[in-house]
Amino acid sequence: MSDKKIFDYPGAEADVHWDGRLCIHIGECGRADNELFVGGRQPWCQPDRVRPDDVADVVKRCPTGALTFERKDGGPGESADAENVVSVMYNGPLYVRGELEVDGAAEDMSGVRYRAALCRCGQSKNKPFCDNSHEDAGFKDYGAVGGSGEPLEASGGTLRVGKAPNGPLLLSGNFTIVAASGRRAWTGKKAALCRCGHSKNKPFCDGAHKDAGFEAE
Repeated sequence: MSDKKIFDYPGAEADVHWDGRLCIHIGECGRADNELFVGGRQPWCQPDRVRPDDVADVVKRCPTGALTFERKDGGPGESADAENVVSVMYNGPLYVRGELEVDGAAEDMSGVRYRAALCRCGQSKNKPFCDNSHEDAGFKDYGAVGGSGEPLEASGGTLRVGKAPNGPLLLSGNFTIVAASGRRAWTGKKAALCRCGHSKNKPFCDGAHKDAGFEAE
């Protein structure tokens, strides 16, 4: 079996790259209304079948950073969203978008500079990233967000995603947390977010990792 992790799909005007370490098969790429990604076709990704603008649009829909692109036509590459946003998924991970610095990301994981899916069930074997372990673990959280944080004077800039040893994710920078309902629920510059799966105040940490014996770098 090949141990290759990053697969390249070259085109005349744009190249696409897929990182199997980050993909959790959300399916945004395959549901696009064009011929860029077609399941069962070889190769499944064919950049020359669509315009470079469409390549960029579809790739940026991927919430995990598993898909990236490079344009050869002189068009713009990917840049960070103007606002840093953490979206809490129903019974699933945290989707983070913006200008990201993720502690624990390999140097060749270029997609997570802008988009990442972070584990919050405590079971991923690819921490801090989600690997869909929440499904087998039966992780349950409906994605509600309590509190409101504090007003922000700016919405962009670098969002640093660190982690406390055997403890929560530590976010610092300007960011907004969006509940699973779509409600813009919380804004602030610092937060400790649960990644053990046991907090009773999700998505925030309440110290439950200590009693749960959670272990992670």
